[in-house]
Amino acid sequence: MIEASDRDLIVIRTPATSANLGSGFDCLGMALSLNNIFRLTDILPKGEYRIEAHGESARELQEPEHNLVIEAYERACKEWGVEGPGFTMWCHNIIPLCRGLGSSAGAVVGGVLFAKTLTGYECDEDELLRVMTLIEGHPDNAAPCYLGGMVVSCWDGHTLRCVKLPPLPSDVQCVVAVPDERVNTHDARMALPKQVSFEDAVFNLGRSAFLTAAWATGKWDYLHWGMDDRLHQPYRTKLFSGGDVIFDRVKALPECISVAISGSGSSVIAIVRGAAQRVAETMCKTFMEYGVASQFFVLDGTSQGATMHVDEAELAKALKEGGACK
Repeated sequence: MIEASDRDLIVIRTPATSANLGSGFDCLGMALSLNNIFRLTDILPKGEYRIEAHGESARELQEPEHNLVIEAYERACKEWGVEGPGFTMWCHNIIPLCRGLGSSAGAVVGGVLFAKTLTGYECDEDELLRVMTLIEGHPDNAAPCYLGGMVVSCWDGHTLRCVKLPPLPSDVQCVVAVPDERVNTHDARMALPKQVSFEDAVFNLGRSAFLTAAWATGKWDYLHWGMDDRLHQPYRTKLFSGGDVIFDRVKALPECISVAISGSGSSVIAIVRGAAQRVAETMCKTFMEYGVASQFFVLDGTSQGATMHVDEAELAKALKEGGACK
């Protein structure tokens, strides 16, 4: 175990995200008030890392070669043509892995911010977002994780453009049911058809435009219609237990404004006005009927993205003592 440190050189918090959001396949995503924490406590020689992981899937993330923060850190350094030191990191993972809540985006955002800070590389927000998206692969996760709030993104593999929409009002919450059942992102992508009909494409274009307009103008009751989808959810609900029935049950509740698969699943997110308890219970009971345990979170659609605190004096001292190459 890594000994407790009396100094945190860098502390980064990254929020969970819910991407795709019904008709917003690969272009809409929102940050949620559930955060992972990454604390950098010491500088090590280049290529050396020590990790103490706690919380969700801690055993998987204890080894540097299996930790996406380290991978993103090294890839960002390579992309920018800079060299950074190794380091000791303590992390607390609250976001479940492989459940459609953007755990990978949180790790990538953390790793890229470590790379910028430890190397002193000069770049603007657009470049940070470009590299985050390049590594993560999904702008609808990377952008809201870094920026916070609800974000509309366009990514062509090289250039990212995104617009942040207004936050949800205080009386609207997000209920996320997380089953004890993973959906691999690759498998979720492979479940989609290679071609879709012209009718389905037009259906989703209209719904996603309507969803974005409703969100931008505060017409929250319209989200129920705007999140209808034909491109991915009809196929992905078959990848996890209860997916075929949970939507209809939750939509029927008067508190529910809209419901969608979170990311590529297996989590399901409902946007709720008023008491959230009945929506949460309905979701979890449905999973239980199919023999799958689950947990739920009642979260804000937060306008807060990734945050970073740097102890400038201690970091400069540690880098000098560690002989870091900038």
